[in-house]
Amino acid sequence: MVYSLAAATLTVAAPLGCDSSTAEGSEPARVGADVLVTGADDEMLVLEVTEANRVVVRLPRVELGQGITTAVAMMIAEELDARLADVDIPLADARTKGSQSTGGSNSVSALYDPARQLAATARARLVTAAARRWRLPAYSLRTGKTMVIAPDGRTATFGSLTKSAARIRRTSVSAKPKPAAQHKVIGKPTGRIDARDIVTGKAKYAGDLTVAGAGPTVVARPPTIGGKLVSVDDRAARAMDGVRAVVKVAGGVAVVADTFHHAFQGRDALKIKWAPGPLAGLSDAAIRSRLRAAVPRPGAAPQGSTQVEGEFEFAFVSHAPMEVLTAVADVRADRAELWFSSQTPMDARDTIASAVGLSAAKVKVHVMRGGGSFGRRLNFDAAIEAALISKAAKQPVKLMWSRNDDTRHGRMRPASHHRIRASHTDGRVVAFTHATASVNESYGKQGSANQAVFVRPVAAPVPSDSGLYNFGRLSGDSGSVDLAMPLGAWRSVDSGTVRTAEEIMVDEIAGSLGVDPVTFRRTTLRNKAVRAVLDKVAEAGSWNSPLPAGHGQGVAVHEEYGSCVACLVEIDGTDPKKPRVTKVVMAADVGTVVNPRGLEAQLMGAATDGISVILQAGLHIDRGAVREGSYKDFQWARQRNAPLYFEAHVMPSKGEPGGAGELGVPAASGAVANAYARATGLKPRRFPLNF
Repeated sequence: MVYSLAAATLTVAAPLGCDSSTAEGSEPARVGADVLVTGADDEMLVLEVTEANRVVVRLPRVELGQGITTAVAMMIAEELDARLADVDIPLADARTKGSQSTGGSNSVSALYDPARQLAATARARLVTAAARRWRLPAYSLRTGKTMVIAPDGRTATFGSLTKSAARIRRTSVSAKPKPAAQHKVIGKPTGRIDARDIVTGKAKYAGDLTVAGAGPTVVARPPTIGGKLVSVDDRAARAMDGVRAVVKVAGGVAVVADTFHHAFQGRDALKIKWAPGPLAGLSDAAIRSRLRAAVPRPGAAPQGSTQVEGEFEFAFVSHAPMEVLTAVADVRADRAELWFSSQTPMDARDTIASAVGLSAAKVKVHVMRGGGSFGRRLNFDAAIEAALISKAAKQPVKLMWSRNDDTRHGRMRPASHHRIRASHTDGRVVAFTHATASVNESYGKQGSANQAVFVRPVAAPVPSDSGLYNFGRLSGDSGSVDLAMPLGAWRSVDSGTVRTAEEIMVDEIAGSLGVDPVTFRRTTLRNKAVRAVLDKVAEAGSWNSPLPAGHGQGVAVHEEYGSCVACLVEIDGTDPKKPRVTKVVMAADVGTVVNPRGLEAQLMGAATDGISVILQAGLHIDRGAVREGSYKDFQWARQRNAPLYFEAHVMPSKGEPGGAGELGVPAASGAVANAYARATGLKPRRFPLNF
């Protein structure tokens, strides 16, 4: 259903999650009557055509570099027959109801029907308005380049028609979205609509904002996770030029200054005594031992079967988005206003309101674009901290968590241990069990990482991804280790470790049976679409082609979010301590693809993530402290680690759009690990390999 909003210009709204198949009329009805909605419903996607001939859709999702604004602009441009350059997709402020979360790789699938129906309805009204103006049959008119065009060549921009179109209740032409066969924008490889703004610096992030009176702010934090402030001598810092205020907060001591240079100088001048955090006596070896002990033991294997077993360890991993966490906060006695990038702005608003003692109605959250996330901006530690500092300092602040702050005190992917056993008889897997244990992901109350209250979690879900294969009786169980650590969802969440471990085991099962890994997968995969993407990478990547000594190929597949993917990797393992991925070929079936170029970029990013977490990037815990502090020692893949050759294949599909943002990481990770094993003859068990 699409509704008119009470506005001077054409403004229509579609409920998020609407089914276009039910939107049969050009003007929907509720209980048999036309509806004029007085004000923008928070649960709707709203489109406005301005008199300046701009098409504006305020997006209830956040742009984090994944290209969702481009994808939505393409949907709108397609159905409205507008130029892509005439479509603006600003980000919506935190709403009061509905869903505004960005995550789970569902943005395109959730917005696809509402956005297209919205634009199709707007186009029908604009055509009807033009037909009435020119006194021509509406069916004789066509649309293109953000205009209505008459048979005699006359044109009228959408902007010139918007006022009259706003008054139209019934249209003279169909408002149904186009069939896929008529798409000219959707499915066409398209550059990002914000690319020029990003590379020229025009795109604004939280750190670029100038809010009146907002003082640049940093926080001195303890040397250990969860360390507590015992005492602080701030006299030297307060006496420094450029320092405005020094404020104690739960996570440390904040310094508000005229510039970030002054703020860092003031922070370094503080003389602080810290009490160690609760993990001060704990390091990696002990954590790994506790995780291994927490993995439930499997039951008895089927009688007469042969066992293939493996245990796998995955380290803590930082999200490490390129843009550090930044939040601007202006908290007054009777209201608060904040600016930051958030995947969960409604939850953030409510939590911030509670933290500063205001009602949610008195807190306004402006959602900013984010320079990366990978799940980090699902949490809003920095925003809560900024609000509390602003309230205590009695002035607006612009808080920045340094790279060191977020790496050592921010949220991270939990470490985990996996124990897998496959049982086979007569060349067939008859039972497959996968038991896990992870550091629990229940981080309690929101707030700065050191403010969080850590509570005992509900047990992690039992791994079930092994259902991808025809492996007989499937089973699994999970345990957890309670550690007071700031944890958070990391790209691909559980699948990034569960599927990776299972894909390594699939190769080892194939080896035990004396079968080629690709052939084995083809004969045991349940889903034809997964077999198709596997066949594609095997063909395009020249599977089993001759390679130099010390080089190897690996494959892996994954299915999730209504999509599937396969990855083939070639690796130079001549020096097993310094492996180098030389080639990556990926193929994905994600249903209808809005922007193939955006999908290719997502797959390339997934390959980079897989290379990173398998070969070199993780966090060490040393006596309760995170050892790594920056990109220098948290060794995320750089240009020199990138594959020399990358190729992505988008499989044709007429299905509904699936998810892609998190899809590729498990397959890329598994393929890197399997390629390393074939190149070196080693069996990788601890990741990253350099740990």
